[in-house]
Amino acid sequence: MTVYFYHTQDTERIVREWKEGVFSSHFLYGALQLKGCGINVVWHHQIHTYNRLRDMIVATWKVLTCRKRYDVLYATHAFGIEPIILLRALRLYRHPIVVWHHQPIVKAKNPLREIFARLFYRGMDHMIFFSEKLMQDSLLSKKADPSRMSMVHWGADLDYYDKFLPLGEGSEASFISTGKELRDYETLIEAFHKTGFPLILYAQKMRQAYFESLHPKENIEIHYGNRLIPHEIASVVAQSRCVCICCQRSNYTVGLTTVVEALALGLPILCTRNPQMPMDIETEGCGFWIEVGDVKGWEEKLQYIADHPEEAKAMGKRGRALAERYYNIKQCGKEVAEIIKGYEI
Repeated sequence: MTVYFYHTQDTERIVREWKEGVFSSHFLYGALQLKGCGINVVWHHQIHTYNRLRDMIVATWKVLTCRKRYDVLYATHAFGIEPIILLRALRLYRHPIVVWHHQPIVKAKNPLREIFARLFYRGMDHMIFFSEKLMQDSLLSKKADPSRMSMVHWGADLDYYDKFLPLGEGSEASFISTGKELRDYETLIEAFHKTGFPLILYAQKMRQAYFESLHPKENIEIHYGNRLIPHEIASVVAQSRCVCICCQRSNYTVGLTTVVEALALGLPILCTRNPQMPMDIETEGCGFWIEVGDVKGWEEKLQYIADHPEEAKAMGKRGRALAERYYNIKQCGKEVAEIIKGYEI
C-alpha cells in the first residue's frame, strides 16, 4: 500500500534535516514511520510561499498530475488542497483522503457557506484530531460524522530528543518559553517581573518592538529570530528548569507542540489551562495548569517549582514516562497506519 503525503511545509528540507539529525520527525505527522507499518510514501514537495492562492494552485496541480501510483492521500492539513477535497466530495477524485483537522468543526454563520461546507466535508474520508475534546466539540456540528473521525496520539520524536541531556536541575537554571502561537506574553512577563526568576524567551524578530514596549527587566532574556531553529532551541530547552507555556484562550490545542517536546525532554510544565489538550498534565503529575491571564497563579507555580526541585525533577520523569507510553511519533505512526489501512483495496 502507498500514500501520497501532503504537507503545507517543505517536506524535502525537513526530511533532509531529519537525516542530518537537526530536525525532529514529529513535524511529519508519522509519515516517516509508515514504512515500518508496511506503507510506502510518495512525498509532496512544495515550498510554502505564504500566498495562499498560489500555494493552493501549485499543490492541487502537483497532486493531480502525480504519475506515481498511490492508494490514499494523507494530508497534515486541508489548507492548499481544498479543490481536491471538493473534487472528492463530487466523486471526481478517486483516492480516499485522510486529513488532520486542527480545530473543531463548527457551524458557519452564513447559511450559504454552511451548505457549501457540508458538501466540502464529504470530501474528507477520515479526519484525525489531536484530542477527544476536539472531536466532541466537532460533533455539535451536523457536518461531523463520528464514523469518519479518530483521535491520534501525536507526540515527539523521542530518539531525536534523547540526544539532548537534561541539565536544568540546579537553582541557577532558567525557566524557558519557546512557542509563538496565541501566546500571552503580557501575563508571563509580568509574573517574571514580580518573581525575579530568570526567563529565556524565544520570539519572532518582527515582534521586537512589541516586546520592547513591555519593558522586560534584566531577569528576562529575549532571543529574536524569524525562523527558530528547532535543534538549537531544543538544546537550550533541555538545560532549562521548567517549560512555560502561557497562552491566550482558544478553541483548539494551542501549545501542544511545546508540551510534547517538554514531555520528551523530561521537563516539568507550567501551562495555561486548555481543555482541548489531549492530556491532563496535573492528573498525570507532570506539571500545573494556570488559568488564562492569571498573573498570581503564575507567580505561585513558578515559586513552587523553584522551592521544590526534587518534585520538579519527578514531574519531568513522569512526563517522559507519559511520552513513552502514548505521546511519541512511533505511536502516532502506528495509529495513523491503522486508519490508512482501513482504505486498502
